[in-house]
Amino acid sequence: MKQFFSTTRQILVGLTLGLVLATSANAQAFSDYMENKLIDHVFRAQTTPAVATMHVALFTAASACDAGTVTEVTGGNYARVSVGSSLANWAGTQSAGSTTASTGTGGVTSNNGAISFGTVTWTATVTHWGLYDASTAGNLLFCAALTASQGVSSGNTVQFAAAALTVTLQ
Repeated sequence: MKQFFSTTRQILVGLTLGLVLATSANAQAFSDYMENKLIDHVFRAQTTPAVATMHVALFTAASACDAGTVTEVTGGNYARVSVGSSLANWAGTQSAGSTTASTGTGGVTSNNGAISFGTVTWTATVTHWGLYDASTAGNLLFCAALTASQGVSSGNTVQFAAAALTVTLQ
């Protein structure tokens, strides 16, 4: 399996694709949509509904992640991968498997289980990844570039390993 990691101060991600290992470090962004929702919630006492399910997406280009200007993978059996927002699915500490609420962790969470796109029937060069609030369309919440673009071919297995998708708020 290929692995590469995109790490930043705010969001860390490890994406497994096939059989070759590469590492990277690159910038990420909350989307403008997410930034505005957080500001409205914290400073303006506006009710912001919880995101019941996160949807992990892969992109072939992103000229402005925070503005949501991205080109998502299409074709074959590509679909965003749904991960329910729960203590069971997202660790409350920096270690995978934690099912308690966050306390004293510096605002860190990671996926407790693998997030798999399965064996793909599409071909693309993946340059970015993101999280949406819907399985199609919806609002982009987070986006990050991969320092090393990753070629994916039909027949590859594409997945995030447990604890590889890490989000840190600072």
